[in-house]
Amino acid sequence: MHAPVPASIAAAGPAPRYGWLRHLRHVVTGNPVTGVAFALFLLLVIAALFGPWLVPYDPLATNAAAALQPPSAAHWFGTDQLGRDVLSRVVVATRLDLAISVAAVALAFVAGSVIGGLAGFYGGWIDRVAGRCLDTIMAFPLFVLAMGIVAAAGNTVENIVYATALINLPFYARMVRAEVNVRREAGFVQAARLSGNGGLRILAFHLFPNALPPLMIQVSLNMGWAILNAAGLSFIGLGVRPPTPEWGIMVAEGANFIVSGEWWLALFPGAALMLAVFTFNLLGDGLRDLVDPQRRT
Repeated sequence: MHAPVPASIAAAGPAPRYGWLRHLRHVVTGNPVTGVAFALFLLLVIAALFGPWLVPYDPLATNAAAALQPPSAAHWFGTDQLGRDVLSRVVVATRLDLAISVAAVALAFVAGSVIGGLAGFYGGWIDRVAGRCLDTIMAFPLFVLAMGIVAAAGNTVENIVYATALINLPFYARMVRAEVNVRREAGFVQAARLSGNGGLRILAFHLFPNALPPLMIQVSLNMGWAILNAAGLSFIGLGVRPPTPEWGIMVAEGANFIVSGEWWLALFPGAALMLAVFTFNLLGDGLRDLVDPQRRT
């Protein structure tokens, strides 16, 4: 005969599941800085997805009669030298800059994680070849290397993404290699081997998740660097071609008018660029807590 269940336990019922959404809410509300970072990130995502439908003017429409007007009720951020609304161009440019940074960081993350994971887990000639290739990339000043790649391949959006991904790849490869190399002889790895798991399965499902928390911080930082890299290439004429709305192009065009007093042309796209980089720098700790297995226990 089973012992009776205490009334307090019976009343409590089954333990609630600590789901993904609940964990996300805990991470966002547990740290005010993380909450602000996620709110700013949500603002950037909304501007990127719905910006063309939210702006009051066509970002490519010119109006010579309204050229170089200061901020006003009709044009909150003023107009540029061709009469285009600066607010509309700043908001619409969010989609392109965010798309470039996300695509570049995603490519670097996937490729760097694969290279670093294989090098750290198997070692030997794979580790040596990967290490020398990564050392070669990091031997160059990264922005100068990106300039050379784009200048040689052509200043298209695709080439900007590839160049930005290449210069960011060593960060992920080295970090994953270090994390995997430290843990490849750990007890849980040995237990996984004894359970019949193959090397690639152990690497993908047992070792790689433990490398994700520091990787998320790197992803957040690289998102900001990727946006700065794309804007820097556009600023020197090797990035996106005008008249496409892009923050780097707008800052470059506005810099020529600062001396004559049209300060708003460079200020507002520069402020949007600063806000995006600031957001991703703050987002790192929140992303780390979100994927850390220990924070979900």
